[in-house]
Amino acid sequence: MKLLFKLLFKLLFRAKINGLEHYHQLDKTGEPMLIIANHVSLLDGMLIGSLLPGKTAFMISEDHTHKWYEKMLLSLVETFEVEFHNPLAAKKVIKELKNGTHCMIFPEGRISMTGHLMKIYEGTGLIATKANASILPIYIDGAEQSKFSYLDGSMVYIKRKWFPKITLTVLPAKKIDLPTDLKGQRKHAFFKNEIYTILRDAKYYAKVQSHSLFKSLAIANKKYDAKAICVEDFNHVELSLKKILMGSYVLGRKLHKLLGDEKRVGILLPNVAGMPVTFFALQAFNHTPAMLSFTSGLGSMHSACKTAELKTIITSRKFIEVFKLQPIIDGLEENCLNFIYLEDVKESIGILAKLQALITKPSGMPGYAIDEKEEAVVLFTSGSEGVPKGVVLSHKNLNSNIQQISCMLTLHPNEKIFNALPSFHCFGLTAGTLWPILSGAKLFTYPSPLHYGIVPELIYQLNAKIAFGTDTFFNGYAKKADPYDFYSLKALVAGAEKLRPETRTLYAEKFNTMIFEGYGITEATPVIAVNIPQKYKIGSVGQFVPAVEHKIEAVAGIENGGKLLVKGPNVMMGYLMPDKPGEIKPLVDGWHDTGDIVEVDELGFLTIKGRAKRFAKIAGEMISLTAVEAYISKDNPDGHHVVVAVADERRGEKIILITNDELLNRQAVTQAAQKAKLSELMIPKTIILVEYIPILGTGKVDYPAVQEIANSHK
Repeated sequence: MKLLFKLLFKLLFRAKINGLEHYHQLDKTGEPMLIIANHVSLLDGMLIGSLLPGKTAFMISEDHTHKWYEKMLLSLVETFEVEFHNPLAAKKVIKELKNGTHCMIFPEGRISMTGHLMKIYEGTGLIATKANASILPIYIDGAEQSKFSYLDGSMVYIKRKWFPKITLTVLPAKKIDLPTDLKGQRKHAFFKNEIYTILRDAKYYAKVQSHSLFKSLAIANKKYDAKAICVEDFNHVELSLKKILMGSYVLGRKLHKLLGDEKRVGILLPNVAGMPVTFFALQAFNHTPAMLSFTSGLGSMHSACKTAELKTIITSRKFIEVFKLQPIIDGLEENCLNFIYLEDVKESIGILAKLQALITKPSGMPGYAIDEKEEAVVLFTSGSEGVPKGVVLSHKNLNSNIQQISCMLTLHPNEKIFNALPSFHCFGLTAGTLWPILSGAKLFTYPSPLHYGIVPELIYQLNAKIAFGTDTFFNGYAKKADPYDFYSLKALVAGAEKLRPETRTLYAEKFNTMIFEGYGITEATPVIAVNIPQKYKIGSVGQFVPAVEHKIEAVAGIENGGKLLVKGPNVMMGYLMPDKPGEIKPLVDGWHDTGDIVEVDELGFLTIKGRAKRFAKIAGEMISLTAVEAYISKDNPDGHHVVVAVADERRGEKIILITNDELLNRQAVTQAAQKAKLSELMIPKTIILVEYIPILGTGKVDYPAVQEIANSHK
């Protein structure tokens, strides 16, 4: 029967199994083997039973043995029935493992209703620890698209097939190292966390792609419905994956003739449907897009162009007119920069160019087969702490981070993402634009996150499932939104700046909507950590995404936590420095110093305490400026408050508060500090009232501008 079903699966589902060397390696040791896998269909047990060598006994809940088709399917594999919530069930499996039986458990305990990981039961981790067993993870891919999955229920609907391609990937074995001091609920939480992380990481390593971004687009065009609407903008322009691919051929050829051998090319465009077409047009012909911020001003923009050694910028006449950027364009032209206007290129495209695109194969494009380690895009740091630096990201960086995001957040081809974060911001480019396009989902792209009255209404009208923003933007939306505007969302994801507790509470109380805070930096493409429905901790930025290594360096004056350094496939190639234009400054051994002071708990939840540069040394003590902002904002949630430090002859430094709250005074601040039981050192010595707090286009506070305000009032 095993051989027969193996042949049937290979014939009907083109089923294959990768990574069998990991099974054989563990099998040779003679150690107890506990096999775990994600559970996406009724076929999963038979797939593992027929494709995996040797005999495997499956632990099955008695709840899933009553229906006729369940009995029929279970009769084809070796099983032992247990009551999942009965403590004696674990003893039964432990005994089998110690006797040398290869046991298989689906830690979710049920077939997924989302196609992705659901709740994990802690019993699996307990069994592995008690039996001293090695855990062999298997990732099942494709079975969720079959008629034997549960994805046609009320939670998710996707078009299912009778015989989709199915791949099983066996990953290296793992062992759980249980800390000796964990007891009770902490121990149970640890077991759940370990098993969830193993399965989540198995998905990443099984699915991460090693090729160029343009090839990723070509693969998405084949894998998903190429004719379905993939990108839509506020001008009602709609594009499918096929149109984006065809557009990259046509536009790419025209741009390539104009650009010649120029490697890096500037893109100065808002969030419109033409932006991803332009981006992939450059990718198709192996030019590197350099995403320029149109909100940064002439000085910063010219500095960025010089740092990346740009000669040409691609933009749009309509965009320049609407955003009133002509003075900046004139200034850049005076510095010998050339401009290509998409309207002019569009007029030069004839019928022959379009016919040529129809017979073009993706594999024939220069950008299709380039090495994944080559540079794919240049972004620029916000300049919130100085002159912008160029951040060079490779194809591997971007593909890896897209897959890392997919392992944390669920996104189906039929679901719509609303994104108003600009594409010159890494969050807006990777998560807000490339992730939905390359996942076959639907992207609605909007040019400004500052339209606080329009954005919530669009999210409501579009029935969006995911939306991105920053704390500043979410507060703006809350003031204008109707309590029902966010009814369709399954996730609001915040990044780029700290999410204030008041914002989280406001959305929970007014909109009955959870905000999932994450953490990222441009240098990491950008996502490093994020909270998700299955793994959430208030006040943290979530757990690290798969394949990210981290270490924490001690900082003098800070007792708990330290400076965070990260390493991984999503961490940049290196910087382009203003003093050495065009030259990539690589990382030392792949490690990047984030400059953030953090704490990481026993479950891997990351809490940001502040920037290393945002600590003031007052009377010999290190004071977190972020913590000062937090207690002031908690008692005065209606205003926008920013704290900076300036030199002080007596104490080294002193704290200055800049606010737009007319009612805030030093007495109120002192009372807030006393209420929070904080040191007198954390009370600002001066309060400066401003009409508005300077904000960058990414939603972050413009700290250099705020610092100038503080310095001018010393």
